Amino acid sequence: MKKIDVTGGAGGGLQNPFAALETSGLPEGPSAPPTVTASPSAARAAKRGRVVLRRETARRGGKAVVVVGDIPPTLADDDLAELARQLRKSCGCGGTVRGREIEIQGDQPAKVAALLEERGFRVAGVRA
Repeated sequence: MKKIDVTGGAGGGLQNPFAALETSGLPEGPSAPPTVTASPSAARAAKRGRVVLRRETARRGGKAVVVVGDIPPTLADDDLAELARQLRKSCGCGGTVRGREIEIQGDQPAKVAALLEERGFRVAGVRA
């Protein structure tokens, strides 16, 4: 089997399609590509979905909890657990993840809503 010369030499083979182009009349390009920095408000602007807050006292001995429900399915289980940990830490209380809902102990719906909005969620439900 005969090999085809692809070096572009005079003895045949493939020709360079850019051989006829000249760069003498072109302006100088940038030395480095410009860097794009994202502002903190742009990071917050990334929407992650809608969640609904509920305040519940039933079957809890009269104690109130804030339930974060309707969490988007695009949020992975690991991220859901991390979000619950951040909410518990920020509110200074206990809580848990049950299924696809986060339960935060105490009657702090305004604080929970503010923290969720800060992390890019659109919050509906209890605001008081």
